[in-house]
Amino acid sequence: MNILAVNCGSSTLKCQLFETSPEAIEANSDRQLGRVLIEHIGGPEAVILTGGAELHRSILNHDEALELAINLLTSEPERIEAVGHRVVHGGDLFSAPVEFNEEVVAAIEQLSELAPLHNPENLKGYRAARRVLPGARHVAVFDTAFHQSIPPQAYVYGLPDALWRRYKIRRYGFHGSSHRYVAWRYAQVHGFQRNDRKLITFHLGNGCSVSAILGNRSVDTSMGFTPLEGLLMGSRSGDIDPGAVLHIMARENLSPAEMDALLNRRSGLYGLSMASNDMRTLLDLCRRGHTGAQLAVETFCYRAKKYLGAYWAVLNGCHAVIFTGGIGENAPSIRARICDSLDTLGLRLDAERNEAAQGVESLISAPESEVEIWVIPTDEGLVIARDTLRCLLGAAF
Repeated sequence: MNILAVNCGSSTLKCQLFETSPEAIEANSDRQLGRVLIEHIGGPEAVILTGGAELHRSILNHDEALELAINLLTSEPERIEAVGHRVVHGGDLFSAPVEFNEEVVAAIEQLSELAPLHNPENLKGYRAARRVLPGARHVAVFDTAFHQSIPPQAYVYGLPDALWRRYKIRRYGFHGSSHRYVAWRYAQVHGFQRNDRKLITFHLGNGCSVSAILGNRSVDTSMGFTPLEGLLMGSRSGDIDPGAVLHIMARENLSPAEMDALLNRRSGLYGLSMASNDMRTLLDLCRRGHTGAQLAVETFCYRAKKYLGAYWAVLNGCHAVIFTGGIGENAPSIRARICDSLDTLGLRLDAERNEAAQGVESLISAPESEVEIWVIPTDEGLVIARDTLRCLLGAAF
């Protein structure tokens, strides 16, 4: 089956076209037929990245963007039988992918209160795809679904019972497709030899999260009610004392919307460095002695190391630590800082293996390491395509 995986943002569109089947999934032989990324939709000039080429042209809306993407991906759009849509927030309503219908759309709209920056944009992509590909079937694949297995003691906050239940304030977790993919890939590499494997998976990019995985289930994760909680990120603060938030709002006379913008867009690596939210830029600045960049990088790695230790305790040990995402896959020095001085936990990095592993799947732990350390490039689009197929066939996830 030819399946289009769609990830739609406010001014971006990422599309990947896959050919897959139950047999291909089993053999890990799914074929990616192409990918297109379009940025700055609705602006003076959009940027289209496809097949190693970069194009520039005006694109007014997501309908036009999706039509262009499909034409770049295939000369036979009628052969696209299904479309899988990334939906960021499924709340506690969706624990698995589901085919779109009016009730599903209404539920996603209702959940937009929990993800106002994401769910409306995800639905924008769905509606555009329905118009451009009216003959295809459409499936919602939720970022939060993988983390529905987290137990209550890990997902509740210390709020009055009636309050958190009324407003559904609990840990949901995000980046589920990414954490799920690298855990699956690790198991496949090892021949699915055991169902009790204990993994700590780091998705490190502009947004960052870490998960504790037992077998094929998420048992804890760093992002919470929103993607703001947890690790230090590109422009998000990560963990912060709620009292500090209230203090800043009172002293600076900030509205909730202004505080939200400060925590999500002006904090994190950017806020600490006052230079950039891009780890590559910050590492270059560190080499030049930029103190703000040094503090940002050191804090980033310290937070990650602290979560690694916490999830080691949650799992009562660990078989492997896995790095993925733009930073996790391509920044050896960050991986080295996170894993440094963890000998008592059985983690020993091989410096040469680590340095050579940039954007490729690699075992980077030393031979004597009791715990394996891996770089596994993520493939969220492939997870979306596979989940779409399983959903339409009624297969198990």
